[in-house]
Amino acid sequence: MVSPNLIKRSEELQPVEVNEDTKKLFQVIYSEKNKKASTDDDVARIKVSTLISRLAVFYEKIRNAVDYDEEHLLRKNAIARILRRQIIIEGVIKEDDSIQIAEHLLVELIRGSYLPNNQIPESKIPEVAARLEKYIALKNQISNQINSELNLKIDINKAKDLINEKNNLTHWLLTLAACEIEEGLAPNKVKQMIVANLFSVLSKNIKLPADLPYEQDLEIQIYLSISRNFLKFDEEMINFVLFKYYNNDWLELNKVGETTAAGDDKIRAVAIGLRELKKSIDFQLNHPLARQLDKIVRMYSLYFSILAETVESDPTKVYGELERGEKAFSAAIHKICDLKYKKAKKRLWRVALRSIIYIFLTKSIFVFLIEVPAIKWFGEPVNPVSLAINVAFPAALLFLIVFLTRTPGEDNTEKIISGIKEVSLVGNEKKQPIVLRRPASRNWLKSLVFNLIYIAAFFVSVYYIVWALTKINFNWVSITIFLFFLAFVSFFSVRTTSGIKDLMVVERRENILTFLLDLFYMPIILVGRWLSRNVSKINVFIFLFDFVIEAPFKVLVEVAEDWTRYVRERRDNLDQ
Repeated sequence: MVSPNLIKRSEELQPVEVNEDTKKLFQVIYSEKNKKASTDDDVARIKVSTLISRLAVFYEKIRNAVDYDEEHLLRKNAIARILRRQIIIEGVIKEDDSIQIAEHLLVELIRGSYLPNNQIPESKIPEVAARLEKYIALKNQISNQINSELNLKIDINKAKDLINEKNNLTHWLLTLAACEIEEGLAPNKVKQMIVANLFSVLSKNIKLPADLPYEQDLEIQIYLSISRNFLKFDEEMINFVLFKYYNNDWLELNKVGETTAAGDDKIRAVAIGLRELKKSIDFQLNHPLARQLDKIVRMYSLYFSILAETVESDPTKVYGELERGEKAFSAAIHKICDLKYKKAKKRLWRVALRSIIYIFLTKSIFVFLIEVPAIKWFGEPVNPVSLAINVAFPAALLFLIVFLTRTPGEDNTEKIISGIKEVSLVGNEKKQPIVLRRPASRNWLKSLVFNLIYIAAFFVSVYYIVWALTKINFNWVSITIFLFFLAFVSFFSVRTTSGIKDLMVVERRENILTFLLDLFYMPIILVGRWLSRNVSKINVFIFLFDFVIEAPFKVLVEVAEDWTRYVRERRDNLDQ
């Protein structure tokens, strides 16, 4: 009789078959890993002074410290900032064409270390200029439209609304231009393949109930959710995705200086319908399906991310693991999961340090600027203890939350392995579709009751916090500042720890402690979100950098760059 252990071992050694999408992913990753960098020395490249570049990098580090955002968005934000300065601020006193703006943009990005020095070919300048020229033409069309409306006899309020609309649309268009330029600077073929595979799997697996009237929006909503959860796009980049979706031939208008009748007609047509287009984009951004889809897509994005990292570790070896059976493939994935958990924890501390610096520079410093004068103004005694607590508390709270954040466990890894097998191996496909639910709609009475419970829980939490602070002689000004920091940092910690939470596919276990936290702490986080979206946008440091420091600083850098170039030319001419 054959031993059951032998049967089991032989089954484990049976090779498994990957599906066609996964084969393509293997091919792309293998091709990218073995691609040789171009070494054509005859190609002219954009080069800047290394010494001057260090000065610009130092400035960018300080600027980014006071305007917290995700690391992968920093270059896109820098592009938008440079374009706004060149076109809106400096454009008032000088008239640059798209080639000049593109050249200045790329030079500044290289100086700031957003692009490598002496690596970007000069042929990139007209390519960027072509992308930019469309938006400048579109901005001019919109400005002419609104200026024509302003020339009509309208009341002062209508005029103010039109001016605000023109400013907002100009800002929006420059942001879209920044997103398109960012997209064209460094296309990632591996990510593009993963996006295609994700969309293929999800569009097959996700279905709508028959009575839900969003069938025509489902595909674009899946794609937007992939952009949010896998590519980690912010709202500005999601706007650009939708802009391309509604103008599917927009990217074809990329030939600088070649103004054709068809191109002009396209830009004119986009300008005429831009206001309605903006409304359509806003609807898609706040679509009723978005929340449900994000929960599903976030999980599948993690499966594909870890699959790609597993393959990237050694494509040939991993393919060999597949030939040895599922167990060997699972072990390879398990190893990558463990490494990813460790990297996420290290990154969490790195992000936390940056967040603490950001909070200190933009929030804690205002304790000295606001709390002491306010206390004296209202005739309250200055309490050194409350002052010290309010200065140290935001950073200390964030540190504590990060310290208590735990990496995922073994059950999480097992679920990831199961999910990767589902999306990559033949025969493991999901048998039943994921049917979305109709978005929950509560009657006004139930919503009112739930909101009242949340409000009551918030005030109970605030009451006991105030009671504790008064015991250590906090006055009402210091208490107000403490509560502001508590709410803001509580929400900010959610963003800071999102890297760890993105690795979680196992549902959180509910117990009495989590119930109480959700009841009494969640309202404080929600208040923090509101503060983050509204009050915290009033950032004096950003205003100082963008409108007072940056323009003259960049002029100084330009002069210094020209001087070093002049000195180098004089040195090179000594032998002649």
